[in-house]
Amino acid sequence: MNQTTSNILMISPVAFCYNKETAVNNYYQSSINQLTDNEIQKKAYQEFSTLANLLLKNKINVIVVKDTSTPLTPDSIFPNNWISFHNNGSVCIYPMFAKNRRDERRLDILNLLEEKHNFLIKKIHDLSHLEDDNIILEGTGSMVLDRKNKIAYAALSERTHLAALNQFSNKFKYNLVCFNASQTINNSRLPIYHTNVVMNIGEHIAIVCFDSIDNKKEKLNLSNTLLKSNKEIINITESQCNSFAGNMLEVNNTLGESFMIMSTNAYNSLDNKQINIINKYSNIIHSPLNTIETCGGGSARCMIAEIFLQKK
Repeated sequence: MNQTTSNILMISPVAFCYNKETAVNNYYQSSINQLTDNEIQKKAYQEFSTLANLLLKNKINVIVVKDTSTPLTPDSIFPNNWISFHNNGSVCIYPMFAKNRRDERRLDILNLLEEKHNFLIKKIHDLSHLEDDNIILEGTGSMVLDRKNKIAYAALSERTHLAALNQFSNKFKYNLVCFNASQTINNSRLPIYHTNVVMNIGEHIAIVCFDSIDNKKEKLNLSNTLLKSNKEIINITESQCNSFAGNMLEVNNTLGESFMIMSTNAYNSLDNKQINIINKYSNIIHSPLNTIETCGGGSARCMIAEIFLQKK
């Protein structure tokens, strides 16, 4: 089983803006008061297009789907939170925390992947009904998947509930490695909203902010599991995490070459030693995502839903 894919889904935004519903527990988000929503959307669209075109230029198969203007979905640019695709032909649809994010789930995208792009979908696991009981799991934001070793890493939070993780684990046969991750906000330690801002699993490396894990046993368990999985670990600081250095994603292109995708903000936060380790295994692609990171509280990895489905 591959850890990386050359097929990815990205959603082009039509009404990207600061989302008050998600800001209640995403402390990476902040409003840009000097810009109108229309100006923010234009900047976000430009950042999105620049990244998508850069990936296409490097022969990564990017399937771009335009968001719909209604209903209003300000965070649709982050599709990996509501859907994941698996190499056994399964698709998983997830329960979302913010009510205005639940409208991002679009089954027409599955039809597009099947009919236009010839992907084979055998089964859909829909966990969205868990929202009725306020049980949340936001896809590969909530979980960082080691697909090769069938391990799901998860930082528990208001958006990542153990009950939902157990359901995912049972359906997809993943072992769970759960921990608590926190960030310092106004001298208090508060939960980090998504696992994929503190860690990333590639084919050969694992990028982790161990500073975010205050429990020593959880920290040791995470480290030991990664080492047993033969991952070379890059430890990033909380400051680097705040620059979205944990929010990277490794993909392949159609020629089989490996690329690590990140924002320019994340790239500039890395030191030479960290960059050299990544360069041992992957070519680095970075692009400015300042508006998306500021208003959306997510970065390059959040913008990509990997497609591991087989072709018909």
